[in-house]
Amino acid sequence: MRPLNISLETAQKLAKALNMPLEQIMHMPQHILIQKLLEIEKTKSSRRR
Repeated sequence: MRPLNISLETAQKLAKALNMPLEQIMHMPQHILIQKLLEIEKTKSSRRR
C-alpha cells in the first residue's frame, strides 16, 4: 500500500489529533482515516453543546 499523499505537517497534526504514531497515519487507508476524523468531529461537536 502506498503512503498517503499528505504533507509531513498534516500527518503530524493528524497523528497528534488521533493520538497515533506518525508511521501508522502515513500507512493508514484513506477511508479509515476519514472515518476516524469524522468520529473526532462528532465528539468535538457534542462537547460544544
